[in-house]
Amino acid sequence: MARKMRIFTWCVLLLMIAGIMLAGCGNKQAANVIKIGANQEMTGNNATFGQSATNGAKLAIKEANAKGGVIGKQLTLIVADNKSEPAEAANAMQKLITQDKVVAVIAPIASSNVIAAAAVNQSNKVLAISPTASNPKVTVDPDTKKVREYLFRAAFIDPFQGSVMANFAGKSLKAKTAAIYIDNTSDYAKGLGQYFKETFIKNGGQIIAEEAYLQKDTDFKATITKIMAKKPDVLFVPGYYQEVGMIVKQARELGLAIPILGGDGWDSAKLPEIAGGKALNNTFFSNHYSPDDQSAAVKAFVTNYKKEYNQNPDAFAALAYDATMMVIESIKRANSADPVKIRDELEKTKNYSAVSGKITLNSTHDAVKSAVIIEMKDGKQTFKEKVNP
Repeated sequence: MARKMRIFTWCVLLLMIAGIMLAGCGNKQAANVIKIGANQEMTGNNATFGQSATNGAKLAIKEANAKGGVIGKQLTLIVADNKSEPAEAANAMQKLITQDKVVAVIAPIASSNVIAAAAVNQSNKVLAISPTASNPKVTVDPDTKKVREYLFRAAFIDPFQGSVMANFAGKSLKAKTAAIYIDNTSDYAKGLGQYFKETFIKNGGQIIAEEAYLQKDTDFKATITKIMAKKPDVLFVPGYYQEVGMIVKQARELGLAIPILGGDGWDSAKLPEIAGGKALNNTFFSNHYSPDDQSAAVKAFVTNYKKEYNQNPDAFAALAYDATMMVIESIKRANSADPVKIRDELEKTKNYSAVSGKITLNSTHDAVKSAVIIEMKDGKQTFKEKVNP
């Protein structure tokens, strides 16, 4: 009996020693890894956006690790699905920061989702940088009028994007009147509609119809008929691809032949599938980059992305790649994985040569950069023109 007890005791001791050794190895492995989070729309209404953005972020991480990582450590991307819902975006942010212990977060695509999650990363002092969220409220609290210290973006903001499309409507398309049809549940759409309207009127144009729909609506014909009765020169629809595709399809079926304009929320391979390639002729939208751009940075990115994913990268992939690389560069400059030090370095970003152009972060943490106008031709995106800030 005593011999059995001694054997049992030795076995317990050996197991404890093995556990300690494994824990030590695990801690050592954890110490050699820097975690970056991705709070993305992997499912839900904006799923193609989040999936593209995640691919772009993963490519940036892979390339950085292939070059030896950052400050002697490898990077890893932890993805949380916000399901294209504001409440879920807040939950995803909480998980990434408090459970997964990330040092920075590639924030959601949609402005409403970034704003919903803002309090979480702000209170935990962990930066979040959205690849594309363009509503001014993302980085400046509308109640306090103060800059959100730990929120940034790699995209231009709606006042610029809205004015770009208003100028294009008036100057390039010679439009004198316009109708606006917005998603009334989206901060993004409402902001773009507001800034388009202000600039179009300032340029001497007239807004003769303003209508709204709700996300997940499917029948737009009654409202389109009302708009058609006003006979505008152009129709501005600053929504996301899911509803936009149905609006364009139904508008063309009703005989609306005028140019239809939009913003970067149109940028999805699903758009031609929903609307139909022919229906999208004579439509234009603002975007952050074009894969047809002949710059060396764009060519290299497109080649590497296609090699990795066997598809052409959209703007969401490009901007998420840029946002992730901006975080990586900030870690290098900080020479630290401390979230506050990384934030401080990111804030200093000036003339960063990104895929989507040179990026400078201004005093409100917004990217100052150029935009492009994309024209749809038989379901294909074609580069129309570039607009500098």
